[in-house]
Amino acid sequence: MLTEPANAYARRLNTWDAAMIVIGGVIGAGIFLTPATVARNTSSGAEVLVLWTIGGLLTLAGVLCYAELGARRPQAGGIYVYLREAFGLLPAFLFGWTMALINYPGSVAAVATMFAEYFCAALGLPPPYVKPAAVGAIVFIVGVNLFGIRAGAWMQNLFTVLKLAAIALLVVAGLVLARGQPELAAVTVPSQPASSWAFAGALLPVLFTYGGFHYLNDLAGEVRDPQRTLPRALGLGMAGVVLCYVLANFAYLAGLGHAGLGVSQAPAADLMRRLFGESGATVIAVGIACSTFGYCAIAIAGGARVLQTMGADGVFFRAAGRVDPRTRAPQIALALLGAWAVVLTLSGSFNQLLNYTTVGEWLGHVFGIGTLFWYRKHFVDQPAPYQVPFYPLLPLIFVITVFGVIVASAIHAPGDAGMSLAIIALGVPVYYGWQRWTRRQPA
Repeated sequence: MLTEPANAYARRLNTWDAAMIVIGGVIGAGIFLTPATVARNTSSGAEVLVLWTIGGLLTLAGVLCYAELGARRPQAGGIYVYLREAFGLLPAFLFGWTMALINYPGSVAAVATMFAEYFCAALGLPPPYVKPAAVGAIVFIVGVNLFGIRAGAWMQNLFTVLKLAAIALLVVAGLVLARGQPELAAVTVPSQPASSWAFAGALLPVLFTYGGFHYLNDLAGEVRDPQRTLPRALGLGMAGVVLCYVLANFAYLAGLGHAGLGVSQAPAADLMRRLFGESGATVIAVGIACSTFGYCAIAIAGGARVLQTMGADGVFFRAAGRVDPRTRAPQIALALLGAWAVVLTLSGSFNQLLNYTTVGEWLGHVFGIGTLFWYRKHFVDQPAPYQVPFYPLLPLIFVITVFGVIVASAIHAPGDAGMSLAIIALGVPVYYGWQRWTRRQPA
């Protein structure tokens, strides 16, 4: 059977919870670091703001597509479910193989390590404490989620509010600094704009920083009134993220200037240090720690639902497909994902794994949005409760743009792109081998 039991999950997430998941899944550490990379590849502050606005609008197009997909199939598993229904179990498995077994735990390990670095820096702890702190964060998050989605929602809501407070503090700091240094605040247009290739290359880190909006679809089986709540939460949450990102970049430009932002290794800390001294840098370190911790909480919850759905389909351990009848949490899937993330954290091998699976992740988005055309064709007599506006223009814009990002990434790092495709291809014999092995097992 290829669908989870109807009562496997309890629908306990309201619109506020769902919007917080969207915001928390997108805002991690990127907005505190990536703007410097973007500034180095542009010629002016105006270009920086244009890039973040374009990236936000493109991401909103993808979010609207995911809103229709989620409204059509409000089940746990997100893209895995859409691929399974539209293209079959093998393509869905290849996505799950790449994401739930490598990308999700790898990103959790990477961001948990980043959390631990900022956490230890804020407390003045030496480097040997970083890995234990990262492992402790993963174990704590898994432990909370074992009690069900409400416990996890309370935790992620708290840390999402804290990360929004950190961004608000950055914006205020930038505006205060701009009053004393108006020459920095001027967002001018350059006499010699960046080349088209450089401008497109600068868009890559922007789009990566906007990634993570799909986690709510992974948790769609636990959203109340999903046909209405999912589109609202995705739209409101992503609009909030775009506003935060554009304001944060304006603050960096206002406080550091375009040249200062481009040479900064830690723009958020530099901005706060300029206004408040070292205490300001410590405060923003706490804010970044809260932001990264919140991201880990959402990635673990979402990734576990994909593993659970794969287990229920028989393409992963059957035990992982169970949902605890009391807490309504996929406890075994949570434990497996957390344990693998801990192994990657201790081994320190997560960064290369993430590089290897980046192309696979974005290919998943391309084919995930591509299923929208399949649904529109095969369910023409069953209109979705929510339909993406300007169809098919918005899905086509998103698919073409993301495919361009994949091509640019492959040109920039052909070795990583090749390994990503190799990992996906390796999933084919694993899939058939697993199928053969499970047929030999007793029911």
